[in-house]
Amino acid sequence: MNNSATEMLVAACIEFLQAYPPFDRMEAEALRFLAEHVRLAHYPKGAQILSSEMGVAPVLYILQRGKVRVRASGGAGNVEFSAITLGPGQAFAIGALMAQRPTSSAYVAREDVFCYELPADDFFALTQQSTVFSLFCSQYIAGLLKQSQQQLQLQFAQRAAEQKTMNSPLAVIVKREPVSVPAEASIRQVVELMADRHLGSMVIVDAGEQPVGIFTLSDVLKRIVLPGRSLDQPISSVMSTSPQTLPLAANAHDAALAMAMHGIRHVLAVDEGGRLKGVVSERDLFKLQGAGLRQIRHAIDAATSLDVLQHAREDVRQLSLTMLTEGGGAQEITQFISTLNDTVTRRIIELNLDRHDLYGIDWAWLSFGSEGRDEQTFTTDQDNGIVFICTDIMDRELTQLRFLEFARDVNADLDTCGFPLCKGNIMASNPALCLTLEEWEERFAHWVRTPEPQALLNATIFFDFRPLYGRFNLAHRMRLSLLRQTRGNPLFLRMLAQNALSVSPPLGRIRDFVTGADPEHPGTIDLKKYGVRLFTDAARVFALAHQIEATNTVSRLKRASALMNFSSDDLAASLEGFNFIQLLRLRHQHFEQEHGRPGDNLIRPDELNEIERRILKEAFRQARKLQARLKLDYQL
Repeated sequence: MNNSATEMLVAACIEFLQAYPPFDRMEAEALRFLAEHVRLAHYPKGAQILSSEMGVAPVLYILQRGKVRVRASGGAGNVEFSAITLGPGQAFAIGALMAQRPTSSAYVAREDVFCYELPADDFFALTQQSTVFSLFCSQYIAGLLKQSQQQLQLQFAQRAAEQKTMNSPLAVIVKREPVSVPAEASIRQVVELMADRHLGSMVIVDAGEQPVGIFTLSDVLKRIVLPGRSLDQPISSVMSTSPQTLPLAANAHDAALAMAMHGIRHVLAVDEGGRLKGVVSERDLFKLQGAGLRQIRHAIDAATSLDVLQHAREDVRQLSLTMLTEGGGAQEITQFISTLNDTVTRRIIELNLDRHDLYGIDWAWLSFGSEGRDEQTFTTDQDNGIVFICTDIMDRELTQLRFLEFARDVNADLDTCGFPLCKGNIMASNPALCLTLEEWEERFAHWVRTPEPQALLNATIFFDFRPLYGRFNLAHRMRLSLLRQTRGNPLFLRMLAQNALSVSPPLGRIRDFVTGADPEHPGTIDLKKYGVRLFTDAARVFALAHQIEATNTVSRLKRASALMNFSSDDLAASLEGFNFIQLLRLRHQHFEQEHGRPGDNLIRPDELNEIERRILKEAFRQARKLQARLKLDYQL
């Protein structure tokens, strides 16, 4: 083909691409590079364009003419999503290409199809050349995160049937007679009725009382106000048709799952004849969950024995599992677990105070590590200590002995209630962790002044402290003292940053991931050591360097971003990566415990589906970005 013909084809390709996003915003040179490196391929009706059986995706496909049917299946549990149809200008196989793995979807031509195909090497070159295209691919991957979370929800929903509060049938949940209107009612009548009855939604029914539509408050703005629609038109002109219905015998789990799968906030309960009997809202389900939470809190606060607290600990786990089925985020769930575990710990402390005389002494019970950061998962041991004030008239040794006896009983009771004793003896019953305020301050100062390896290790554990019981002002004074020490010691911060860089994200040059060499656990990645730690270590350095009192990793990153000129996109990507790793940990620990194992943090990347692998890879890349910032800030 001569140069003139080639140039005509390139120009035609550019003209086509400029009609569709993101190509309409791409840089001129990058767009030309794309047009020069694609080839036009034809697929007859019914032809399979791409599937998992074909191996690693070889090209990026950009649909030029025709329609392509897509049916996607998740890996674990073989969860299948609804089929979708792609049209001209849409690209596919982005996730499979970037992960260099087979696609988890089947792409079939619904009619004669023509596709522009860009080879993998040229695809990666284009992501380097074009900021617009690179951002488009990243946003596409972020969309996959939602699909992955749906899969997690589906898996957990199948295992949460024992949660009694969410096992209630809809017939029990529905308390009020439903309010409905016929399809011919005017918009004005419906809106006025909703305002008069304080309703967030209105169901539209036919002559047989069967639901044909639903109208919600959120529809008022986008379907009436903005389009300027007349209020005299029938409600049928603005309602959502084919509302989601469930029989009265279905339970709250079914309603929660329907809402999650269809992206809706209301489910209609109908009788055997399909007639409307009630409306179940997202708020109703959260009320059920809240009732469960109140029951647990009341049981803990009123507990007079360890037996009750043991049961409450299991209830915490079950309610956390329910939150997973309802789409709760990892941050909310880990904070929820930590908060209720705090409540159990406080009650155990109160029960033991009845047997130990600590009257008249100012003191506080401290938590360290993940509990200190409000980031506990299903598998956790004890990391705690005591700080107390010793006045001139008090004997320091005798006072410490009283606290050590008290702490031994508390640690033992916590172990009985499901918080295992710390193998490293990071517990309040250890004399080295039961100290006066001045001793804690001096210990912190010594670690900051002498940042040797053990001191840096101690900093990663003990600098993430939080008071659980007693005089909280003592912990606040400890925090202020620590920040004063670190503010004036750039060498310590540099060494702490270097320690944070001693563990790298397990990303491979050839394979997606680098797995551990432990012969007992081949092919695994420790998501705590090589995942969560990467984020918590970086966030800790940022917090100490910028005098941030928060201990929670997400809070630290948010506050540091405002002081360190992080872009909102970079911050959001870091938080999504961190929370996704936490979500994988929660799922893995639950499955381990379900099979009678203690639960660890070792996941096998090969057992993840394509979406999860891709998101995990992106999460590790976000950790690497945080580490790159540490390298830049401290010239490491």
